[in-house]
Amino acid sequence: MKKRIEVIEATQVENQLILKTESFGDGADQLQASGQLLADSDQLAFIYILDSGSDFIYLSISSTHWPQLKMAMEANDAIIAEVEGHQISLDNIHEELQYLVENIKDNANYGEEMEQKVVEVFHP
Repeated sequence: MKKRIEVIEATQVENQLILKTESFGDGADQLQASGQLLADSDQLAFIYILDSGSDFIYLSISSTHWPQLKMAMEANDAIIAEVEGHQISLDNIHEELQYLVENIKDNANYGEEMEQKVVEVFHP
């Protein structure tokens, strides 16, 4: 099973959305952006994949933080993960998120709850 890090706080700072995470432990400074985003319908979350060099780490952005994601997308703000004080620019997240949001809308394959939440936040 892949290691999963939960975003616990999303804060807008100037032209950046900072996603602060729970504790990760050693190796946070080795994490790099992969440019890939997945949907986790079971947990109502978007998963950004981080690369530790030896494994992939799932950065989970729960639906509670989606309104901030939407605002950052609309403003074209940088989205940064902060893990143990180490900041990682989440490359390609705007494009990946836009693709997923459009793909999930009106698509029952992601589950009714996920589809409803995406529409509620991103297509009001």
